[in-house]
Amino acid sequence: MPTICEAFCLQHALLRSFRGKILEVLKNWPERSIQVIVVTDGERILGLGDLGCQCLPITIDVGTNNEQLLKDEFYIGLRQRRATGQEYAELLHEFMCAVKQNYGEKVLIQFEDFANHNAFELLAKYGTTHLVFNDDIQAGTGIAELIALEMSKQTKAPLEETRKKIWLVDSKGLIVRSRKESLQHFKKPWAHEHEPVGNLLDAVKAIKPTVLIGSSGVGKTFTEEVVEAMTSFNEKPLILALSNPTSQSECTAEEAYRWSKGRAIFASGSPFDPVEFNGKVFVPGQANNAYIFPGLGLGLVISGAIRVHDDMLLAASEALAQQVTQENLDKGLIYPPFSNIRRISAHIAANVAATAYELGLSYSFLC
Repeated sequence: MPTICEAFCLQHALLRSFRGKILEVLKNWPERSIQVIVVTDGERILGLGDLGCQCLPITIDVGTNNEQLLKDEFYIGLRQRRATGQEYAELLHEFMCAVKQNYGEKVLIQFEDFANHNAFELLAKYGTTHLVFNDDIQAGTGIAELIALEMSKQTKAPLEETRKKIWLVDSKGLIVRSRKESLQHFKKPWAHEHEPVGNLLDAVKAIKPTVLIGSSGVGKTFTEEVVEAMTSFNEKPLILALSNPTSQSECTAEEAYRWSKGRAIFASGSPFDPVEFNGKVFVPGQANNAYIFPGLGLGLVISGAIRVHDDMLLAASEALAQQVTQENLDKGLIYPPFSNIRRISAHIAANVAATAYELGLSYSFLC
């Protein structure tokens, strides 16, 4: 019996020199019942950047701009700079078409570790024709969009209004409409009316948020002054330092509790040990997309879904929230223990599958 996710390990299988032969390459893989594919072009590996072609389930080798790798005599990938523009687009399109032709409508493709300049375009282009998701960007600025969608769902307010409750800060400061330089398209919905603010601390003081979410991949951005500012106008400031590994976390658990005098509710992308402060032990939560995406993938597969809809992501989030007990909350945890991940994932999968049926996006429903 084939497993749910038959992993490809095709080193050099998708070299640029294989253009026009991708379908032939895929047909060489002996397992026919493929249900999930994880694909990357290796440009933005978590916390490490451009690693070119490594041994991943499917690596599309389009070259690398990593000079150290290009000079390494033992580098296994293509020794030339990354393909861009039309050449890159044509290769990815050939891959997407070949996958669908070889494995059918229901194969789930996860775009993994693509750089933003390709990730958003690929998800937008193939989200309407393939069963695809990208946990990096749907857990990045996608966090803001899903929060706004859930707020709109609960309050019946227009999405344009709930977006105004959420503010984003990038390397240039608060994202506002009056910025002189052009904004990337995925930032434009979050450019609100406000005077320019050049850094995170001043943005926090100006906006006075109740929740601070870090997903930038830049460590130590939640400074002592930032956490103190959050604490000055929140009884229990919610600090989510999501970037990982721990060296890239916006702040540590110990820093969040100490700087907030033990008042912060803290969760991070990578695990931190319990912290003792003023005679009390605080157990930091882990806010990692590993809670969501295994269950999401399972729900998509078992329902025979043919597209990924934002409501499915909301269904997954709601299912996760339902697993948080009062005992967890009393300990300052806003996520259930990760040790229960199998039960959590099963619950998420059921919610996602039910939503797929409700939306009419299940293959069996359409048949």
